[in-house]
Amino acid sequence: MKRTVLILLTLCLCLNMKAQDSPEAKPEDVSSLDNIIAALYDVISGPAGEKRDWDRMRSLFAPEAHLIPSSKNQEGKIGFRLWTVEEYISTAGAGLEKNGFFETETHRVTEDYGTITHIFSTYDSRRTLADEKPFARGINSIQLMKDDTRWWIVNILWMGETEAFPIPKNYLSKKDRKSKKKN
Repeated sequence: MKRTVLILLTLCLCLNMKAQDSPEAKPEDVSSLDNIIAALYDVISGPAGEKRDWDRMRSLFAPEAHLIPSSKNQEGKIGFRLWTVEEYISTAGAGLEKNGFFETETHRVTEDYGTITHIFSTYDSRRTLADEKPFARGINSIQLMKDDTRWWIVNILWMGETEAFPIPKNYLSKKDRKSKKKN
């Protein structure tokens, strides 16, 4: 019995220390669903040569959260990579800062149940704000949780649009639906 209690106390202490390692979020970033999604897009976006606020990014995510890009590999097989927030920053962060990157939410479908929310967030990606057309589009599948004090991003799984997988009409903005009808 004493051993079980000791193991549980150690586990609780470790989990509490892990949660304290995350930078504190700006209250306005995590106070509402709209704010946390806006903060997510804002923190990864910026012109070439501009450092991103990676502590702000870290503060949006729950401990143990993952960012999961899905795509075809070099052999043409569909797969995914599973990144922690730190792995995303070290893998994708330098490219975002070097090349410039602006990702904008163009449409959102939200489903809620109790303390959990799932969002399909359609996005456009551009190198500069002045770019006429995006170089990429896709959908972020974002899982979130609301606790007693704030919103947390738990996971993001995303896929860029391809010829084989165009974005379905119901996930496009009204403007994009109209232009799709013309084509």
